[in-house]
Amino acid sequence: MRWRVGAALLLFVVALGAIQYLRPIPAVGAAPLLPAFDRTPGSAPTLPWPSTGAAAVGVSGLGFIATSGNEQAIPAASVTKVMTAVVVLQDKPLKKDEDGPSLTISDADVQTYQADLQEQQSVAKVQVGETLNERQLLEGMLIPSANNFAETLARWDAGSIDAFVAKMNAKATALHLTHTKFVDPAGAAAASVSTPTDLLSLGMTAMQNEVFAQVVAKQQADLPVAGTVINVNGELGKPGGIIGIKTGSGLNTGANYLYAATATVDGHKITIYGCVMGQPTLAIAFGAAHRLIDAMASVLHVKPVILRNQSVATMTTPWGDATDLVATVDLYLTEWPGMVVRQRLDVSPIVFDRPVPRGSQAGSEHVVLGDYVEDIPLITDVPMYPPGRFWRLTRLSL
Repeated sequence: MRWRVGAALLLFVVALGAIQYLRPIPAVGAAPLLPAFDRTPGSAPTLPWPSTGAAAVGVSGLGFIATSGNEQAIPAASVTKVMTAVVVLQDKPLKKDEDGPSLTISDADVQTYQADLQEQQSVAKVQVGETLNERQLLEGMLIPSANNFAETLARWDAGSIDAFVAKMNAKATALHLTHTKFVDPAGAAAASVSTPTDLLSLGMTAMQNEVFAQVVAKQQADLPVAGTVINVNGELGKPGGIIGIKTGSGLNTGANYLYAATATVDGHKITIYGCVMGQPTLAIAFGAAHRLIDAMASVLHVKPVILRNQSVATMTTPWGDATDLVATVDLYLTEWPGMVVRQRLDVSPIVFDRPVPRGSQAGSEHVVLGDYVEDIPLITDVPMYPPGRFWRLTRLSL
């Protein structure tokens, strides 16, 4: 009888050991090593805002930074043409250095030119039968700021001015330009209105397109009939780093200037953006832009937030294995005093039912600063292995 009890006990122990051994291996999570919040040293500086009108500024990567605080929607004037270019390039995309499809100037296009000329609007001459490719049409609209080219582009893109304006306003809604409304593609109408903050956002979007950036950086262009046309953005090529974008004037609310400028900060090239509206003259608008650019460049810094191979998180198993999760790339951010860098570890728990080699993808570190968002890939720093038999047999609650 005793041997039967012993055998039963042995079977019980074996069965218990088998159950213990075959229990699922627990998933292992990661612990962050970097702070969730890190405030950039200093406080936001007082900028030299223009004494009249309003302004807003931003920086590549960061997006919007600050506004003068007295914004109201006023006529955008020829800065409207930035949205016209954005819509056209969205509908008829061009690659860098590509000329694109051609259009033959019609009687309607010539009539538009003559009517705009008679009203003393900004125009570039065209004639019936002239052939212009898409890039030339954009150059004529953006460089000498020809209203008639904007209208020709609108009809070419959408079939009618009204249909194109509807596209402009739909794009404004998509970009969350809540204080912007367009009624024409050229900005000749006072009812085409916006604010510095909205136009700043529009300009930063437009400059992401290589073709747009190429065109607005040109000091002049050659057109078949109009000949050599000069950029109304007179600050191009002068000291100060201006590389675009668009002027707007001629209406009774004053001159507007949406601009982009490059600056070297801590050895890194960045782009500073801004928009001033409602200035007494275009020359005053240019001066206001340069003062804002200089003030911003003096307080911006470019710093490493995460470096390649830096340990961002750690992962430790209950059976004693451990690895750091390291970044695969460097992350340098342009920082504005007083802004907060937010970080979040996005790593799903790993079940070690098989070996995990060194360099295995483990997740990412989510970084946010202003409008800048980046996910830095993370990999394991050393190989990791499943638990051994002894641990699987002797574990308690796991």
